[in-house]
Amino acid sequence: MTAGAVIPLTNSRDINFMNKILRLTALLSALGAFNPLHASPYDTPPTWGGDLASRPRLTGNWGGVRDDMAKKGVVLDLDVYWMPQTITGGGKEHGGASWGNAIATLNVDTHKLGLWQGGFLKVQTVTSFGHNILGNVGAVVPANLSWILPTIEPDTGLQEFTYTQFLSRHSGLFLGKINSIAPTNVFHGDYRTGFLNAGINMPLALGLVPLSAFGAGALYLPSHDVTLAAMVLDPSGTIKSNDLGHAFEDGVMALASADLKIRPYGLPGHQNLALAWSNKDRISLSQDPSNIARLLLNERFPLLGNPGPILVEILERYAPGLLIPAAPLNRENKTWAAVYSFEQYLWQPAGDPKRGLGMFFSLGASDGQANPIKYSYSLGVVGKGIVPARPHDDFGIGWARTTFSDNFVPFMRKTFDLGLRHEDAIELYYNAAVTPALSISPSLQIISSALNRALDSNGNLKGLDTTYVAGVRVGIRF
Repeated sequence: MTAGAVIPLTNSRDINFMNKILRLTALLSALGAFNPLHASPYDTPPTWGGDLASRPRLTGNWGGVRDDMAKKGVVLDLDVYWMPQTITGGGKEHGGASWGNAIATLNVDTHKLGLWQGGFLKVQTVTSFGHNILGNVGAVVPANLSWILPTIEPDTGLQEFTYTQFLSRHSGLFLGKINSIAPTNVFHGDYRTGFLNAGINMPLALGLVPLSAFGAGALYLPSHDVTLAAMVLDPSGTIKSNDLGHAFEDGVMALASADLKIRPYGLPGHQNLALAWSNKDRISLSQDPSNIARLLLNERFPLLGNPGPILVEILERYAPGLLIPAAPLNRENKTWAAVYSFEQYLWQPAGDPKRGLGMFFSLGASDGQANPIKYSYSLGVVGKGIVPARPHDDFGIGWARTTFSDNFVPFMRKTFDLGLRHEDAIELYYNAAVTPALSISPSLQIISSALNRALDSNGNLKGLDTTYVAGVRVGIRF
């Protein structure tokens, strides 16, 4: 069979082999982010029906229609996550708020639909509602990844519209509007069921990679244990930007990833190296003090939400003269970042590959010239189905450190004693599966903000103490 031949899925053996390949590619990511394969076979149960305690979705099988659609390769889901959180100590301001995401997803398998083999389509929208406490925590890294989806205000956006075509058992192509934070890892990366903090879920050294953007890429599996992938994205893409005519107007974001599957002592795991490079012309972090406000208000750092206003309000209060630019902006036309990561089971019960105790780790670095994050680290332990009599519950404890570039607003750091050296976050969560369609997850975060001080409600600089954020996530799969 040539590399370009379409896979002849003519028997159960071939179909099972393809499913093994696709399960392997689900490991290919840099800590759950920037997955090069998005549309893929969607696991479906024998039936979506059953009583309320056992059915996979709250609304059941729609009188049999849902089961018929799944047999033809069409699966439509609506998931809603409601996340009230409150600051119980420290922070910029006390108090709480309720935020939520509604995620609609369509998966289509062209082979099951009776069309051609090896083709998979995925469309996903995200709608946010309520109010969040992003501006009150005082942290630079969002304590809840969903707070920036699709934007930091309630809104609706197209997060993904991708098509994947497998050309052989070893290669495939994909293109469309790519969701770069699609959850794929076993132990972290999915704010809907696991950790909420962006620094624990995502490798922030890759913080200039857009959350969603038009792009294309290729996947190659030279062996069962090795997966290689590469893709290019519009470096200015957002969940809200859907005009293909403006894609790639200011350069490209290129990503490459190599993933190695390992089994020390018979326990599954994988190691990954991800690289990113972009030639987009960006505002440099190294600026004359008079350009600080222009940097903070005009440059966006996707995984940080929008930290600019927190710092600009200090300039408006104590150094208004610096709001008037006096020199041309310095620019950077290249940026790079790299992340090494791994996930590894430490223990599993015999005969059950979906349960066990495992850990994850990542270390990322960037040039620190256009990217305010110089280094990022994360580490955690997760238990899946190991609580007695609770085989579908998960729990985790994770830590993340985000180290900022020395070039990021050094004048403000020195003048106002802002710190901005590194930010630490610890998060604990327990995800209780009440039914297959309903989960309730209490969580607690302890955050040592990168900012030493911030403006309070009276416009005065106040010291920031360690922040405690408590909350609960209620997830319903309709």
